[in-house]
Amino acid sequence: MSERIEKLKEFLLASPGDNFVQHALALEYIKLGDDAAARTLFENVLSSSPDYIGSYYHLAKLLERIGETQLAIDWYEKGMTAAKKAGDNHAYNELQGAYEDLTM
Repeated sequence: MSERIEKLKEFLLASPGDNFVQHALALEYIKLGDDAAARTLFENVLSSSPDYIGSYYHLAKLLERIGETQLAIDWYEKGMTAAKKAGDNHAYNELQGAYEDLTM
């Protein structure tokens, strides 16, 4: 296990509800190929904080990569809705582009 993951786990123990740490840890797990751990963390972030826009894209991309196409589409749609609600045009455009690549 990487030193980064160990450090992020320490931070998470100190602040279990920290979405930034959970998101960062999920990205590290993706680098290691541990999609199950990454997926769980992204889902935790989004269930507790649906306004944490960045996690939608990464979760949907992960699901797309592992062949869960319909779930990926669902998460892109949820992410676009959340991004629009937050007024985050950059995130909306990224999510929409990935969504269109998958559905067209």
